[in-house]
Amino acid sequence: MQPYIEHFLADVWAKLAAIYKRESERINALNDQSRLQAGIFNYLKVTWHKEQGAYGMILLDIYEPLDWSDSAYKIEADAYIEEFTETFHIEELFDALCVKMEQVFQSSQYGTRFFDYYCQVVLEFEHNGKIIHYQKELLNQQKLALTKQELATFIETKIMAEPPARPSDNDEFFFAQHLVNPHFFQQRAEEIEPLISRLQDKHRANPQRLERWNYYYTRALEQWAEAHFLTHYFEQTEAYTKEWMLTTAITPQQIAQEKLDFLLYSALKIGQQEPATCQKYLELAKQLGSEKATMYLQAGSGRYESRRQSNVLRGQANDILQTITIHIIVEEEKAYQEALHYIMELLQAGFPKGYKLLLKSKVKHYLPVKGLAKSKLHQFFANCFTYPSLFPLLANYAQMAMEAYAWYQDVEPSKKSAMPGTYAVFGLGLYSDAYFPLVQSYMALVDTEHQSVQNAYADAFLKAHGLAAELMPVFIAILLAANESAKPLKGLNVCKQDCIRALVVELAKKEDYERAFALYRIFGRANNLAQRLKQEAPPIKEELEQLLQWMDT
Repeated sequence: MQPYIEHFLADVWAKLAAIYKRESERINALNDQSRLQAGIFNYLKVTWHKEQGAYGMILLDIYEPLDWSDSAYKIEADAYIEEFTETFHIEELFDALCVKMEQVFQSSQYGTRFFDYYCQVVLEFEHNGKIIHYQKELLNQQKLALTKQELATFIETKIMAEPPARPSDNDEFFFAQHLVNPHFFQQRAEEIEPLISRLQDKHRANPQRLERWNYYYTRALEQWAEAHFLTHYFEQTEAYTKEWMLTTAITPQQIAQEKLDFLLYSALKIGQQEPATCQKYLELAKQLGSEKATMYLQAGSGRYESRRQSNVLRGQANDILQTITIHIIVEEEKAYQEALHYIMELLQAGFPKGYKLLLKSKVKHYLPVKGLAKSKLHQFFANCFTYPSLFPLLANYAQMAMEAYAWYQDVEPSKKSAMPGTYAVFGLGLYSDAYFPLVQSYMALVDTEHQSVQNAYADAFLKAHGLAAELMPVFIAILLAANESAKPLKGLNVCKQDCIRALVVELAKKEDYERAFALYRIFGRANNLAQRLKQEAPPIKEELEQLLQWMDT
């Protein structure tokens, strides 16, 4: 080995050994590593740039670097750098680096769970104004075999076994990563779909676990699509917006058909959670000549009535993109009635409830509820409320559409996200007292941890109906459905004895935390209620004392 290579590696290893020693101490103290994780470290990148200092800087990345992050360890190079005058000198350096790394990687010097079963070794070296890139994957065959064995046992005992057997959350993360790893699975839908679906079925009764599993496999499929398929045919023009540009003209014969099929599968699977990402991948597949992607973009899967037309309405639906398009040709009740029937028939057939609606209409109404997105979907339902005879149909739609832990796609995920059925329920509750039980059902179902548009509904409800004793059950249901960010209502003064009595009766049915929250929204701080109590005489005073006691609980 040439002296300049020895000096370069000595500088690298002096730094790397100290890092690995510190990291091994940290890893050996961990007690929650997944059974599916052979080890933590699987990457080493050594870079030399002539950027600062007399002889440039050596950078060490022990994790694969992110585009927007600079977490590399830095080493000032020395005079030996000047000896790397030819390309073959750099090649010799990379070979020596791999030999050195192989020795450490195959050993248990830093503990058996320090290295994963594979390790990517990368060298980037600036030479004559260009960056030369070398990369090699090291494999520990023994660890790979043990990981395969552990994975097979995991699938048998935690995935395919009957409930209550199920994986830990930590194991599920790594299982999702393994599903798209060619060391463990071929990239074929028929191989991994039964495993994804099996875990979904196991988590149906636990929405939070189901949401996390959906997130894990969706991220894994996205990572495969963007890191292992799209990069072969496209260049990413924007790292943050993830815009892709076809590099050269591609003929269908140049495309690996099995991988293209798996991209389509990934797009459809991801689309259940992220329709916009699905559409992007299908459009990229279309550029690669996929006829199936073109069909999906135009008409969806073909399982639903994709078009409906009459003299007053044109409707179109695409289940894969989760979009419904409504064109109101004639602004009259019949057009909206037909549109509602079309949407409901789609939902009855299994169309995604959290769809996005594209509306073409000359009429633009919105519900008088602060904070609701002024989307086309909102506009459509608000337009429907101009026809009172449609109220029963809207109620039927709402009962069909409502689903916890689901949201319409009319806005990006945000504080304006709304559960399916929201606009129909809100309007019915404002315009007719006949649908108060529906409002209560909605409020009991809504996910208060992830949705906040219901916070402003109490104020809209009071403006529409005022406050009376007979309204207290639905009013309390509305208050309790707000999330923790909700503020006390402004200008609300519960002064009538029958209202206060009804409030006490209704809150007596609730848990302590529910009473405290409802009273906070009505009176604000307990001091406000205490001041009010001083001004009142029996029997109202006794009722207020009970309310104050609940606020202080």
